[in-house]
Amino acid sequence: MSTAAFSTAVPATRAPLYTSLFFQVVVALILGIVLGMVAPGFAQGLKVFSDGFLKLISMIVAPIVFCVVVHGIAGAGDLKKVGRVGVKALVYFEVMTTVALALGLILAYLFGPGHGMNIDTSTLDPKALNTYAENAHKLQGGGLSSFILNIIPTTSFDALARNDVLQVLFFAIIFGISLALVGGEAGARVTGLIEALSTVLFKAMGLIVRLAPLGVLGAVAYTVGRYGIGSLQQLVSLVALFYVAVFFFVVVVLGGVMALVGINIFKFLAYLREELTIVLATASSDAVLPQIMRKLEHLGVKDSVVGLVVPTGYSFNLDAFSIYLTLAVVFIAQATNTPLSFGDLLLVLGISLVTSKGAHGVPGSAIVILAATLNAVPSIPAIGLVLVLSVDWFVGMARAVGNLVGNCVATVVVAAWEGDLDRERAHRVLAGNGPTDATLS
Repeated sequence: MSTAAFSTAVPATRAPLYTSLFFQVVVALILGIVLGMVAPGFAQGLKVFSDGFLKLISMIVAPIVFCVVVHGIAGAGDLKKVGRVGVKALVYFEVMTTVALALGLILAYLFGPGHGMNIDTSTLDPKALNTYAENAHKLQGGGLSSFILNIIPTTSFDALARNDVLQVLFFAIIFGISLALVGGEAGARVTGLIEALSTVLFKAMGLIVRLAPLGVLGAVAYTVGRYGIGSLQQLVSLVALFYVAVFFFVVVVLGGVMALVGINIFKFLAYLREELTIVLATASSDAVLPQIMRKLEHLGVKDSVVGLVVPTGYSFNLDAFSIYLTLAVVFIAQATNTPLSFGDLLLVLGISLVTSKGAHGVPGSAIVILAATLNAVPSIPAIGLVLVLSVDWFVGMARAVGNLVGNCVATVVVAAWEGDLDRERAHRVLAGNGPTDATLS
């Protein structure tokens, strides 16, 4: 699926500011904050806009992932190349995940956000965790063997119907490899059909994304109206530290990685500003998956790399989520005055490397994965998870943004590693001198 298929040269005239999706989203965000503070009851009722927008996005994500992965593999032609890209992506994912987990541990110990809370776990309400504990039990199941079996869908239609991105990805890889092996006229017809279907799905997504300001308005208004500014209370230090950690990871760690590729991280973030704004407000990276893939292709990343790395990264490359995982575990231990040995820390790190995988799409994923992690570290009271429930939404905004940026950087890095990045085009696009893609505005 080439960028050319979605690109149309247009005159370099500047459209009115109010027509910009970025401007509309920012206005909606500000309006949501004002409504949440002035009329909290009314603002909470606007949550229907956010829920509706996310359901529209969810409706179309799985078939888009299937189409782009299948087309990316079949279009690559050389299955050895597909294998190389996959291995390089997984190596990069594991390195970055380890760095992120370690960063969470280090910052938690340096700043001690939970010290002084002196929480008595007997005063916490265990009922608040019932749903999350049930999901954690399902996720943890039989350990690694259960995790591997859960990647394989019962049926391909079941995976699509449940929007299980990891299972859809698994089936798409098998289908794409099979399509590449078939080749010939039959393979070409199916490939053409997949590409045509992708075009229609992307057009549908373009229509849905125009409703993003309404989704942002509903999400922000509900959050401020429901929780208010004072909802953070003693947990404000944890939220603030996490935001600082994500900023540091993006600017310093990912910025350093991008510098090795020859791309400025700030220009890259500016290029993705509309998508990042939507993700920040809705706390969901699903909302921009198709646009991100198209923008990366437009930047000069080969479509076969985008089609394989981005969907895989949604389940295996959760950088900001990994930071939060270890940060929250240590925070709970500090808040409940639970001492942690060096062995406990290594156990947390090792367990987190496994439990952080496949978290995408799990309801209340952060709490679920935290519960699964703490179940494997008995020295930390799992009931302490109640402490972070009230701020999970606030944390979730930065978590979603950090995950998305990490995934986009991973795609660019793997493409450069494989020689599938048009650096000259990337520099022109980031400088605002590249070809204009009308569908991205």
